[in-house]
Amino acid sequence: MEIIMSEKAAADRAIELENKYGAHNYHPLPVVLERGEGVYVWDVNGKQYFDFLSAYSAVNQGHCHPKIVSALVEQAQKLTLTSRAFYNDCLGEYEKFITDYFGFDKVLPMNTGAEGVETALKLARKWAYEVKGVAGNEAMIIVCKNNFHGRTIAIVSASNDPDARNNFGPFAPGIISVEFNNVAALAEALKNKNVAGFLIEPIQGEAGVVVPDEGYLKKCFDLCKQHNVLFIADEIQSGLGRTGKRLACDHENVHPDILILGKALSGGTYPVSAVLANDDIMLCIKPGQHGSTYGGNPIACKVGIAALSVLRDEQLSENSERLGKILLKELKSIQAEYPELVKLVRGKGLFCAMVITERNGNSAWEVCLELMKNGLLAKPTHGDIIRFAPPLVINEEQLIECVSIIRKTLKGF
Repeated sequence: MEIIMSEKAAADRAIELENKYGAHNYHPLPVVLERGEGVYVWDVNGKQYFDFLSAYSAVNQGHCHPKIVSALVEQAQKLTLTSRAFYNDCLGEYEKFITDYFGFDKVLPMNTGAEGVETALKLARKWAYEVKGVAGNEAMIIVCKNNFHGRTIAIVSASNDPDARNNFGPFAPGIISVEFNNVAALAEALKNKNVAGFLIEPIQGEAGVVVPDEGYLKKCFDLCKQHNVLFIADEIQSGLGRTGKRLACDHENVHPDILILGKALSGGTYPVSAVLANDDIMLCIKPGQHGSTYGGNPIACKVGIAALSVLRDEQLSENSERLGKILLKELKSIQAEYPELVKLVRGKGLFCAMVITERNGNSAWEVCLELMKNGLLAKPTHGDIIRFAPPLVINEEQLIECVSIIRKTLKGF
């Protein structure tokens, strides 16, 4: 009894410390994690859970992948940071690796996803003025409604989420917002000659894994080409194997003009993001016009190479595609069993979502609390949607066990 009390006290203490000393800008599930390996995490009481969020797709390679951790530790013992005031012996190797991997001329390394998006926006504007010939300070960026690209002032200026915008103005100008999955709306917006780029998540993650119609991305890409507008793909959450392809754009053979990566680019071990483009776009930025002290640091470079190598060598995209079909089929089966509770199921690869009907006070949050008690961690988004996104190293036996947990949990409602 004393051990149980002491373990509960450890969890309560951790939560209490965060509540007292941390900003209240998140609302976590009441579980305190202390260890992770592969598809599993353990709390401070030693209870094991399946991780079905994957740190918002940052740990596609699984928790603490030994090859990625080894690369991090080895480099951390040699050289951690030089800034970009000097060359280091890792950056060029990483730049060649990642540009070859994705088929671009150049990469601009940053740290976080939001920094990656900011970099892409600056790059598109610079290109518009210096290559396309848009008049100064007139460049426009088209975005999709219900997007999520980050939380900086410039990025929330492109959002229509009240939580992202309320009392954070004034907002940055130069944004045109169109409906997602609406080709006609994009075509209309592209009539504006000052448009520099079209920024899009190929699948809207934070909105609840909203998958557009087949062919939508290719039609949007072709429209951008017709109007001399850059197609900018935010694959921070949808890329790196999550949807069953290396990139979500690969499902339609779309090669973006600017590609933004983050999250699983480090396998969850370090903040690493990247913006890739060809020379005609990337070389618009000259020395002193953009940068980051930590961007392209030696640890990030070695971690990035290791993380991408794991995705390729362990065929995680292929695993995601195969098991994603099973997961979606099983979730739709659960929906058929409990239609009064499960309103909708959608997804691609191991990137799925379930829309919950709120009834008798039961909500997606309540469902996630019960899933947690039953050994599976997932998190609601936008109140009524639960995302299911396990690490891509999951195997079929583990996946079926997780489906059983989801089915059992919903049966309890």
